[in-house]
Amino acid sequence: MRIATFALAALAAAATLPAFAQVNININVPGLVQVAPPPPRYEVMPGPRPGQVWVPGRWVWNERDYVWQGGRWERDRPDYVYAPGRWVQAGGGWRWVDDQWKPGKPPKHGKHDRGHDHDDDGYHCPPGQAKKGRC
Repeated sequence: MRIATFALAALAAAATLPAFAQVNININVPGLVQVAPPPPRYEVMPGPRPGQVWVPGRWVWNERDYVWQGGRWERDRPDYVYAPGRWVQAGGGWRWVDDQWKPGKPPKHGKHDRGHDHDDDGYHCPPGQAKKGRC
């Protein structure tokens, strides 16, 4: 009887103690990568090809790690400007914004402005190519 009373008292005492529990929820948002991409690799852009646009290489997330996908040629689209894809910070992680073709014509560079396009439409002339008249 004495053991039963002691057990009942211990149970009642334990029930009054605050419960300390840690809940960890990991929400996997599709398309959102928690790890920042490495810096782009240097690629030598091949010589120009008529009717083609050079698409620079990029880091691709394969659900475990980043893998480098080398640059490639893509067919030019008349009256459109190619805007390369890019990794952007979003929602506490990194998200890939796909490359796209935007209506318009490539800007004519009178003076080389270090490849920066100040109206932020995503167009980027690769380093050194504007001076060669390729952008």
